Amino acid sequence: MSEIKDAILSDGVISISGECKGCDDCVKVCPAGAITVNGLGTKHVIDPSLCVNCGQCLITCPFARIEDVSMVGEVKAAMAAGKRVIVQEAPAVRVGLGEGFDMPEGSNVQGKMYAALRKLGFSEVYDTLFAADLTIMEEGFELIGRVRKALGVSGNEEAGPLPQFTSCCPGWVRYAELNYPELLPHLSTAKSPMMMQGAITKTYAAKKLEVPASDIYSVAIMPCTAKKFECSRPEFISSGYDDVDAVLTTRELAAWIKEEGIDFANLPEEEVDKLIGTGSGAGAIFGVTGGVMEAALRTAYAVLSGNELENLDIEAVRGDDGLREATIPIPLEDGGTLEVKVAIVNGTKFVDEVAKKVIEGNSPYHFIEVMNCSGGCVNGGGQPINHATF
Repeated sequence: MSEIKDAILSDGVISISGECKGCDDCVKVCPAGAITVNGLGTKHVIDPSLCVNCGQCLITCPFARIEDVSMVGEVKAAMAAGKRVIVQEAPAVRVGLGEGFDMPEGSNVQGKMYAALRKLGFSEVYDTLFAADLTIMEEGFELIGRVRKALGVSGNEEAGPLPQFTSCCPGWVRYAELNYPELLPHLSTAKSPMMMQGAITKTYAAKKLEVPASDIYSVAIMPCTAKKFECSRPEFISSGYDDVDAVLTTRELAAWIKEEGIDFANLPEEEVDKLIGTGSGAGAIFGVTGGVMEAALRTAYAVLSGNELENLDIEAVRGDDGLREATIPIPLEDGGTLEVKVAIVNGTKFVDEVAKKVIEGNSPYHFIEVMNCSGGCVNGGGQPINHATF
């Protein structure tokens, strides 16, 4: 464990500078009530014991007085020390990075991003889509096991209780740990795609590349500041070493590319490395609200019914409301239909009502997706911002 990770675990990822104007904008968007106000116009303070590290206060502050801990220096040091520095990037990064170079909002700069990462010195460039697919399979099959247990199907006695919550958003996971520990058995046991990819990088990939895990430095480019806290958690050591050594945000990647004088806009398109870098469209929709739910339901439908969905788009779970509900009919192989009831929580501030129903035993749902940031990872606290527009 590095010193910076120890500091993150004790002091959190997000802090407010001494030049805080006390405008209260950060207080309004904090989903965890972690920001203390000591009087009108005075500096606000973040309580790390309550903070979920989501960075929504950071991207909202009109005076740019809130910052996140940077791990860029550690990555550069690993490169200078001759480590095999391997990088993964989340799908939401490719549609956010271009904004850091004045490209139209939502531009897909995937190919240029791969080229830039190699120019920065990363030896292998992988796409987190691969691990997102693994998460889909894990969460989907876990949901099936929980449903079968509830239906009394033998062989599923060890499955967890219903409803099942998603577990890929570190902001939501920390919120649940701090506020609803009794809900933890309901959270999927699957790691997030980032942490799955990190584990694979230092086990399977290390073997295939014939490089000891101790010589690999694993980096993740994420749209999310909470991922810095997640990678610091001591339980993620599948190879005996940290699964992910450092997380850089989309914003930090853009700044580093500029620092190196790389002409990003004119870079040629490059491809991702294939060993653990390819994935399906299921992983690509992870970055928006409802995406995890939709992808996992596709898996559940195929396994329970024995048939693939004729139309892979499950429109019922899409939208931008804070709380959405849907019922997805899944035909069973032995006849009959299972009405799978789901909920999509678009922002942690909307989760309390749902959580309390589960605790009280009044929840009608089988599966619940929670994303801390409104809109999903594409609006994460690590995405590019322009304070000059305020």
